[in-house]
Amino acid sequence: MALTKLERRTRIRKRIRKKITGTPERPRLSVFRSNRHIYAQLIDDTRGVTLVAACSREKEVADKKGIKKTEQASLVGKLIASKCLSKGIEKVVFDRGGYKYHGRVKSLAEAAREGGLKF
Repeated sequence: MALTKLERRTRIRKRIRKKITGTPERPRLSVFRSNRHIYAQLIDDTRGVTLVAACSREKEVADKKGIKKTEQASLVGKLIASKCLSKGIEKVVFDRGGYKYHGRVKSLAEAAREGGLKF
């Protein structure tokens, strides 16, 4: 019997998380993608704490009406990068969350790189 999309993504996510962990020096940039919004957060896995978070529901992104979801994702990438740099975080580990590195996830990652994050 075939896996559902959610079961498949959960398996891939667990496989990724075996190899990737966030440290205080190099936190994990985790991405969650819903149908309407995209969320990104920096996580220190040793303490289990979220250091910085940004999403497409924040005022800077939500005020821009009529833009596509990939453009929203790139705005979220730039926003998370600016928040990280203000906290003194430059290096991160990218966790795509079981999604393909394509579309919104890719545009968020590229925008975060352009914003000054290194991964």
